[in-house]
Amino acid sequence: MSTGGLGDMSVYELFRLELDSQAPLLVNALLALEADALPLDQLKTCMRCAHSLKGAARMINLGAAVSVTHAMEEMMVRAQAGDIVLRTPQVDALLAGADLLRRIAYTPEGEMEGWTDSQAPQALAYIELLAASAHAVHDAAPAPKAVSDAPRSEGGAGAPPDQGSERMLRVTAENLNVMFGLAGETLVASRWLKPFAASLAHLKRLLTESERSIAALGQLLSDGGSGESAAGALAEVRHNALAAQQFLALRVAELERFSWRESELAQRMYDAALASRMRPFGDGVDAFPRMVRDLAQSLGKQVRLKIIGHATLVDRDILERIEAPLTHLLRNAVDHGIEPAASRRAAGKNPEAVIELTAGHSAGMLLLTVSDDGRGIDPEPLRRCVVERQLTNAATAAALSDSELLEFLFLPGFTMKDEVDEISGRGVGLDVVQHMARQLRGSVRIETRAGKGTTFRLVLPLTTSVVRSLLVAVDSQLYAFPLAQINRTLMLRMEDVEQTEGHQHFRHDGRQVGLVTAHQVLGVPVPQFQDAAPVIVLGDGARPYGVVVDRLLGEHELVVQALDGRLGKVKDISAGAVAEDGSPVLIIDVEDMLLSIDRLVVAGPLLRAHRNGGGATAARRKRVLVVDDSFTVRELERKLLQSHGYEVDVAVDGMDGWNAARTGSYDLIVTDVDMPRMDGIELITMIKQHPQLRTTPVLIVSYKDRPEDQRRGLDAGADYYLTKSSFHDDSLVEAVADLIGEAAR
Repeated sequence: MSTGGLGDMSVYELFRLELDSQAPLLVNALLALEADALPLDQLKTCMRCAHSLKGAARMINLGAAVSVTHAMEEMMVRAQAGDIVLRTPQVDALLAGADLLRRIAYTPEGEMEGWTDSQAPQALAYIELLAASAHAVHDAAPAPKAVSDAPRSEGGAGAPPDQGSERMLRVTAENLNVMFGLAGETLVASRWLKPFAASLAHLKRLLTESERSIAALGQLLSDGGSGESAAGALAEVRHNALAAQQFLALRVAELERFSWRESELAQRMYDAALASRMRPFGDGVDAFPRMVRDLAQSLGKQVRLKIIGHATLVDRDILERIEAPLTHLLRNAVDHGIEPAASRRAAGKNPEAVIELTAGHSAGMLLLTVSDDGRGIDPEPLRRCVVERQLTNAATAAALSDSELLEFLFLPGFTMKDEVDEISGRGVGLDVVQHMARQLRGSVRIETRAGKGTTFRLVLPLTTSVVRSLLVAVDSQLYAFPLAQINRTLMLRMEDVEQTEGHQHFRHDGRQVGLVTAHQVLGVPVPQFQDAAPVIVLGDGARPYGVVVDRLLGEHELVVQALDGRLGKVKDISAGAVAEDGSPVLIIDVEDMLLSIDRLVVAGPLLRAHRNGGGATAARRKRVLVVDDSFTVRELERKLLQSHGYEVDVAVDGMDGWNAARTGSYDLIVTDVDMPRMDGIELITMIKQHPQLRTTPVLIVSYKDRPEDQRRGLDAGADYYLTKSSFHDDSLVEAVADLIGEAAR
């Protein structure tokens, strides 16, 4: 695999990246459907993944992959219509399709010719297997018509309730009594303010008398009164001023005491409310010991799970969301980490292995660890696996540290097992763990010693309602970066910044760290920095980024306030908050920001962080925004348009494209139709209704070539409809040139 960047990849390498991105989503959704065949959101996810893979395979002429994904889509359509129910046999067959797609994608490029035929024997055999599976279920157990007549939520059965639905929450009588008591104290305390305000009337009288005394003294002096009269008037002024000063000091002291009491009372009130949301960690892990026991027995191993920290209080929402990731970690420990009893005896270990699941509070965060005393992770087989899977070349892999190497375990679809079984081998588990940690603004780390065992450490917030953050200023606006997602902060000297191919970077801890300004990511003017600039280092693995901000304002605990749902997903922002002085704060969505930075890097040279006005602005080229949920399609379109002189940005779905269109300035928008979160038709409709964007031409590129599909797109406001076929011709470039002219060279 080429290491020169995305632009150097072949179409087959792009398809592999596409598969690595879509396959984990497909597998997770299928497993969810196997547990409950009704959730429509999971079925939509399956269909969307197969749909994207089919389009990508068609574009690079992998006919066998097109046939396989089309057959998978057909089964999912039948399930959606209620003709069949996806149970274990059907899910197994669909998972086999995902495995076949991976086998196709990772065939050596010189042997890919056998997969260009849609009638390839293995593809036909798989289609027959899928059809037999569907017919077997239909004949043996006719499926109900998917849903009953009862109203259902959009997410389907088992989906979490949306924000508008009522939710039952059990609160102990003790917690309720505490909150009622605190509410009573708050009510009593609030009544103190009225007499306090009334007491200030006396201060007003003293000040009025002082003003009269000063006026009288001034008049006396101007009339040339006697020294004795002036001294008496001056003494009266001093007396009134001293009385006002003493009275004001007493009132200020009272106000400070009241403020302290109210602050302490508010904290107690918050703690009591928070306690009502907390549950003992043991409540959410009761099923784990049995699961570990049964799994170990099925593998012929002796394993005991030891849970420490049963009484550790965990936010109910977090406890619900960590169940699946902890399950993955425990199953991986039993399957991958623990040796058979005979091997343990030979190594001088107790034949019964021990896995410890620990929960505790540390530095204001929830710390979860899953550790085993098994074989550990040998870095050398992992290094070979990384090279074999073409994730990097041998030279780069050899230079990676053990900690950097372990980060590959979190990649979607990555597994060190050669064969897939019912326990593991699909490369889903650790990806799920990291995704959950990032969603909760937390992190996950691996520690391992060969022959001794492995430990996974998850650092998560204590609650989703409060986030410990680093407050920063960017263009006079306050932003908050969750502390758990910050690698470190530093003051970077401008003289230490290096530039390569239009991109800035600096060396930190022996590694190259990319550099970008928060201003460019957030769409605000980039300032001129002096000799040094504050930088926040974000991102894990081999691609960290340093984000330049204006000022670091210190650590703060912020109460998370959800943004208005009518805003949709705001680019790079997860929520809002209010600072102690009442100023609004936007909480950064670090994962979204890292994606934005990746897109900026792919799009071309970044705006540079320079000092004292240095650096010139490049002449503006015609800009195109490519919106497509298929990684392969995005990259092919981007490379083709860039090769003809256009400046190209990319967006991963309709919502991402809508955010980019509003914050950027584009001469043309190229979009797919079928995408998650917001499809292309809805995107076009919103663009054409926007007063500033309505004149921007929109080009649809879709493999749907039916007349009704084209009419639907053009009726929505698209200016051109192009069918995806092969990018060996210049049909896309010609369509772009027809709409906005040739690019400036």
